[in-house]
Amino acid sequence: MTRFAPAALFLLVACGPQGAPLFSPFDPVQNGINAAAYSQRRGAVELIVKSEFPAILNDISAGSGPALTRAMQAALIPQQDRPTRALQLQGDIGLYSANPGALITALMIYGG
Repeated sequence: MTRFAPAALFLLVACGPQGAPLFSPFDPVQNGINAAAYSQRRGAVELIVKSEFPAILNDISAGSGPALTRAMQAALIPQQDRPTRALQLQGDIGLYSANPGALITALMIYGG
């Protein structure tokens, strides 16, 4: 009986209140949809960062601005988190000024 305890625990944790799975790493359809949405969002962020890179760096240095706001909106960073994220970006401005890819990645991580 005790050899089934780990499996039973996993099943209890993996199910929601109605018995529906909370997540399924084996659902290729859902994983494909999530990957497509992420790729589309990342593409939008990359386009903004690369096309407005000097303005975004200026906005980061200033703590806010329209180009940075557009990039944060595209990355889906919540409005209430943006001032904090701008401060974090300021702290690593040297990295981002030399590497737009790092800035894109940071924005995507902040957007969740």
